Amino acid sequence: MNGIAEFRTTVLDCAHPMELAQFYSRLLGWPILEGSDEEWAVVTNGGPPARVAFQAVDDYRPPVWPGAEHPQQMHIDVTVSDMDKAEAQVLEIGATKHEHQPSDDDSFRVFLDPAGHTFCLCRDV
Repeated sequence: MNGIAEFRTTVLDCAHPMELAQFYSRLLGWPILEGSDEEWAVVTNGGPPARVAFQAVDDYRPPVWPGAEHPQQMHIDVTVSDMDKAEAQVLEIGATKHEHQPSDDDSFRVFLDPAGHTFCLCRDV
């Protein structure tokens, strides 16, 4: 099936794009795209669709999950082969483990990036 458009980039609002780009660069192992700055930064694994961008927003307020006052609206799932090792690594680079962990079988774990966006480490099933 042909679509109208081709997927390009997922963009996250934040207060400090370069700081968040550095976090995701370390999480994903993707380099920060040349030309990134304090207003707009991109990490990529060679281009669409493997691109995540970060844009500066005045008075940024992080999402609150679970909850509806400042909903997460979207989150990123990444696959890992060793959940415990990956958890230690994301905590080391600045993530926070969320207190709410809804997975009954530990198939995923919920974290917050340094700007408060939710992301999940997922087992490869």
